[in-house]
Amino acid sequence: MNLNDIVDWVSEVVRQHEGWAVPIVFFLAFGESLAFLSLLLPATVILLALGALIGESGIALWPIWAAAAAGAFFGDWLSYWVGYHYQDRVAHMWPLSRNPQLLVRGHAFFERWGVLGIFFGRFFGPLRAVVPLVGGICAMPQMSFQIANITSAMIWAFGILAPGAYGIKWLTQWMG
Repeated sequence: MNLNDIVDWVSEVVRQHEGWAVPIVFFLAFGESLAFLSLLLPATVILLALGALIGESGIALWPIWAAAAAGAFFGDWLSYWVGYHYQDRVAHMWPLSRNPQLLVRGHAFFERWGVLGIFFGRFFGPLRAVVPLVGGICAMPQMSFQIANITSAMIWAFGILAPGAYGIKWLTQWMG
């Protein structure tokens, strides 16, 4: 099973069972933001495809957006907690133990940008889940972390879903 097969399967499940869209999107965004799972889960591609599905099928965007934002928020929060609780021991946990450069890059990014690094880190692929982990390792104040976390989660969720949701509608109107 390749990435296209996974995207097609998830899209078909959501198309046939719209009631499952919210929990599926929550899980995908959570997994995409969780330090360890994000390295294994191709959630970004699936979420982009689901945004297009929203646009073509008329599924309401806002509940899906809320699920994506909540999943991203809780994934980063758990990553922060793991970093805060386990500190430098996370470097020895799989899959980070096989990709130590990610933690080094995340730490450098966090040291350079601080709280803004938590916000902007969400928008940079593999750093998305590592930067909150580093924020926890560095004992960043939780209030500062959560403000950056919730604002970036809301913007990221909209940015990943809206192009498909609104772009498909616009394109079909423009072409029609």
